[in-house]
Amino acid sequence: MPAPSITIAAEPSGSVVARGASDDLSALLLKRAGFQQIQDWYGRRHRLPTTTPPADRATIATHAAQMLRAARYDVDLDPTLDTTRLSTPANPLGPYTAGAEILRITDRIRAAESGPELQQAVDHLLHPEHGAVERVREALEAVYEQISDLDDAAYVLADRFGQAAEFVGMAQPELAGYELHGVGTPQQFPADTRARPAQPSGSRSAALATSPAAGKTNVPSRSTEAPPIRPSAPPAPPSRTR
Repeated sequence: MPAPSITIAAEPSGSVVARGASDDLSALLLKRAGFQQIQDWYGRRHRLPTTTPPADRATIATHAAQMLRAARYDVDLDPTLDTTRLSTPANPLGPYTAGAEILRITDRIRAAESGPELQQAVDHLLHPEHGAVERVREALEAVYEQISDLDDAAYVLADRFGQAAEFVGMAQPELAGYELHGVGTPQQFPADTRARPAQPSGSRSAALATSPAAGKTNVPSRSTEAPPIRPSAPPAPPSRTR
């Protein structure tokens, strides 16, 4: 007995419905894929929950169709739900393959969630030998050389490309010198190791607090060190009388 034909389609309302799964095996496979069974006067059918994100509907429908086909069911899948047909082309920018590759690098940079991830993505731009910036510099320099070889009179135009190559060459090492691993991490500040003034002893603090002279004159506390002892001047010699 041939297996029943199952249709998985998107309705005008946006919901995804599978019809024709009348036996238990096909119903079980649809449930495993994420469909919910509905039994009403229309008959037995399966539908994706209304809370399913639009981006996930095609993925679930394609997965369900693959499981049903592996079980030898004939499945008619709506083309708008077939991710094998909706896959992104290898080069979305057509013949501009270099631009498409840099666009992918830009997407990686924007999706970075930590300093190390950002460093890995930026390295594709700033690697000193294989980075995109270095390739651009070489291309500009090649344009300068070709214009110079093809037309001696176009030296002004050639110089513009040569100067652009020099500017890119100077920018690459300036940007590549920065480390991005620490971006997004809290900064660690060193402890303050500066010498702090010594606090007066308890007995000296008490004496200053109770001293009437200190309270009247508001003289700041002096150092407790004894002043250096200086030698006294020798006494003047006695006068002599004749």
